Amino acid sequence: MAILSRSAFAFALLLGSTSLVAADAVFDAPAAFTGQVSASGPNRSAIYPGGEVVVTGAGFAPGQIVTLSRGGDLISPEGLSADAEGAFTFPLVLPPDAVIGQHPIVVEAEGPDSAAVIDLKISPRIPLSGAEHYDMASVKTAPGVYQVAFSAKNGTVFTASATGRGDKGTSSLVKFDAKTLEKLAEAAPYFDAENGLYGAFGIAVDDENGTVWVTNTRTSSVAIYSQDDLSLVKQFPAGSVEKPRDVVIDTARGRAWISTHRTRIEEFDLKSLEKLEGFEVKSAERGGQFGTMSLALDADKGQLYTVSLRTPEVARIDLASRETTIIPLPGAKTASGVAIDPETGRIFIASQGSDDVIALDAEGKVLFDTPVGAQTLNLVFDKASGQLFAANRASDTITVVDASSGEITANLDGGSFPNHLAISPEGVVFAVNKARGEDDAKGDHLTRITAKH
Repeated sequence: MAILSRSAFAFALLLGSTSLVAADAVFDAPAAFTGQVSASGPNRSAIYPGGEVVVTGAGFAPGQIVTLSRGGDLISPEGLSADAEGAFTFPLVLPPDAVIGQHPIVVEAEGPDSAAVIDLKISPRIPLSGAEHYDMASVKTAPGVYQVAFSAKNGTVFTASATGRGDKGTSSLVKFDAKTLEKLAEAAPYFDAENGLYGAFGIAVDDENGTVWVTNTRTSSVAIYSQDDLSLVKQFPAGSVEKPRDVVIDTARGRAWISTHRTRIEEFDLKSLEKLEGFEVKSAERGGQFGTMSLALDADKGQLYTVSLRTPEVARIDLASRETTIIPLPGAKTASGVAIDPETGRIFIASQGSDDVIALDAEGKVLFDTPVGAQTLNLVFDKASGQLFAANRASDTITVVDASSGEITANLDGGSFPNHLAISPEGVVFAVNKARGEDDAKGDHLTRITAKH
């Protein structure tokens, strides 16, 4: 008869006890988690320590019991159940000492049973300051404004706007005088019966050829317009550029570079207006997929920069050789904006998931990491003043940061949902912000920000 050692006997005993526990547990047919849960401050604002939170759910089975917990502690009302449409909502007040960052919330549903983990992001509350140092003027632009572009040659500003989808959506290109903000022209993008209105999202100006380049994200296409009267010069067909986002004009090489929602940067000839080869941007992370977002160009060095939404990385592409250098971004979450200082080689990143502006030197060393607001989307660098301007969508602010020290020098009211920024060579900033609804008096504006001297 074989004799078990003490350790083997203990292991066998453990297996036996485990099987007894498992026999009493309920393992019925697993169900896929089909619900969607989100959290925000009141009226889709940011979530702050000590602040109110509105938690909403949708896509659950009618009457399904749902519980939400953090670290084993229940944060939802007991007996919370989805209504007849499979939805629920409840308020929550955070403790004043709640730590800034992304908190894992466990969502469990019963009948059928399923579970998932979502993030509840608590953002830094940065008070408004420094408005006395700036002149700010603002006018309404078209609903659903996304991006803004400035023409240094003509002293004009262009905005791209889109709402809804297909034949139920609206979209506009609007041209303004940069000094007076007077509307000079407005045009609607291309329309066809199959795809509806080709919404205008990203925008950039080519002053050498007198054109405006626009990305039609929802129809996966690109359009070029005349700066003079916004007449259509060329419309690429739907499906020709997969979900394009940002455009940057490279006059020195005669190219327009366009980021897409995946890993590609597409390439266009500024003269012939033909689509060229383009290239892929590959992540250096094992199993990672680079997600190209904003673009920044160092024209003199022939270098193009883009930042990844999916991985904490920024890419520097040598446009002559097409060689790509991937630089890690420690601490960045869902980064979306990038700007550069061509003289020093410094790189500046806006990260919407980590609510911060990160500065790197040319070798990739982190110089500073400054929390600036909630959902930091985009930023521009003013080489004359050495200041960065960052648009924080959820906190309704535009934060001014010293690009050398990382210190906040001002925090300005950006209206509802600041979305994008452009800057003139003289350091005049043009910002656009979206709206929280049709009746939002602070939404869908073009704002000019000028430093007082």
